[in-house]
Amino acid sequence: MSDPLLSIVIPTRDRPQLLPRAVQSALDQTIDDLEIVVVDDASAQPVNLPTHPRLRVIRLSQSRGGAAARNAGTEAARGRYITYLDDDDRLLPNMAAISLEALSKTTLPAPIAAISGIELVNPQGETIGKRLPPPVRSRGSHFSLEDLETGYSYNTKQTLVVEREIINQIGGWDETFRSRVHSDLFLRLNPVCSILGVPIVTYQLLKHPGARVSSDPILRQESFKHLLEKHRSAFNAHPKMFADFVYEHACKLYNLGQIGAAVSSLCWALQLHPQYTLSRLIRA
Repeated sequence: MSDPLLSIVIPTRDRPQLLPRAVQSALDQTIDDLEIVVVDDASAQPVNLPTHPRLRVIRLSQSRGGAAARNAGTEAARGRYITYLDDDDRLLPNMAAISLEALSKTTLPAPIAAISGIELVNPQGETIGKRLPPPVRSRGSHFSLEDLETGYSYNTKQTLVVEREIINQIGGWDETFRSRVHSDLFLRLNPVCSILGVPIVTYQLLKHPGARVSSDPILRQESFKHLLEKHRSAFNAHPKMFADFVYEHACKLYNLGQIGAAVSSLCWALQLHPQYTLSRLIRA
């Protein structure tokens, strides 16, 4: 049996109500040359899914976190290309086809990764927002730290499609992060790989009342500090977007009720780039 063109890795832990929806969206892709690898991060009740010839389930003996689950999936994957789907989200049926076609037609020099658009969906299935990625970030750039064109967002990193070997070359997902795992990966990926933005929505991010790692204020603050320490030189080289990153962190902390930490981060953003931060405050 030949290896598939694409592997879709789905890390999961204790989400039996949401996981089948994610898996079905992967199985519903308009191309057949793919496999789905579900990595069960030691759920209390082992993952139980209907058998399918393109589906494999791997169970970790103990919980190691989302980054480790993604690494386990990468190691088990057989596809030339790889993408990662969160267990509470959903791929639109043409996600794989659109991403792979864009990669096959681009004139950018290899290696190249593709990202595409995301729509935010509430529990009732209604679209409540949309994000489109910037057109191109050439190899050698610092993704999310370069000035962002109007109307685009860096927050579509979940849609990444890239050759599996590139993920291995950059050391995979950093397992010391519990949050900000995508931000760290892209800051290591973009220096060695161009990132092509496809202005088409291919991914649904479900807004639901359940727990998300990204909404845990303690993990978010720890990972924020860790990311800055690890990539300090890259952040220092982009003071405006450094300030933007800290400002966005302050807004998130405020929404999570961490008022003191939010004020501290806002003051830091003002120190990094006063003019830009003030302009954001005025627009808020």
